[in-house]
Amino acid sequence: MSEYIITIGRQYGSCGYDVGKLLAEKRGYDLYDKNLIKMAAQKIGLSEDALSKVDEHATNSLLYSIAVEYLTFHNPVNKINIPVNDKLYFAQVDLIKEIAEKENGAVIVGRCADNILADNKRVIKVFIVSDLENRVSLISNSCNLEYSKARDIVIKTDKKRANYYNYYTGEKWGKSDNYDLVISTDRIGVSGAVDLINDYIDHIKNT
Repeated sequence: MSEYIITIGRQYGSCGYDVGKLLAEKRGYDLYDKNLIKMAAQKIGLSEDALSKVDEHATNSLLYSIAVEYLTFHNPVNKINIPVNDKLYFAQVDLIKEIAEKENGAVIVGRCADNILADNKRVIKVFIVSDLENRVSLISNSCNLEYSKARDIVIKTDKKRANYYNYYTGEKWGKSDNYDLVISTDRIGVSGAVDLINDYIDHIKNT
């Protein structure tokens, strides 16, 4: 039986990446996150450093938005003059679709993968959450930051991720209706979240 493609959205500081990494290790799946930037750089011929600077950042211009919509539906090949942000997004869309088609099991963290693969029957969409104060404490301790500075970073990073997701998908980031599982790591931690996802996968495979 074919394995599943697991997409993981996450609030900043909720340990969503750690959940994805451990899940991939336990199931023998490949993990896709920052490595998608390197793959996209090779695909579109831009430097990895340039793409890293705009990773998960939406363009801010309404004119760009109109241009992207036009190019997507009328001339998807000719995307030379669109912003680097959009070039990266389009490249990652192509890569994510290729991964879902070719891989027999994979974990993809972020990158709007849940929306890009929304119609794929092999996809299980997960969103990882945690209480704000717990996330701030984790970032404060792990990054050796003052609590107020860590709180500011957590809130701004969540806002950036939400803006990116909402801009490119037209959906609301973190909306429970868009996911198969919404899991809090507050009580069960990373390993508990992985166990829940594994149980869900096994249940589906046996039904």
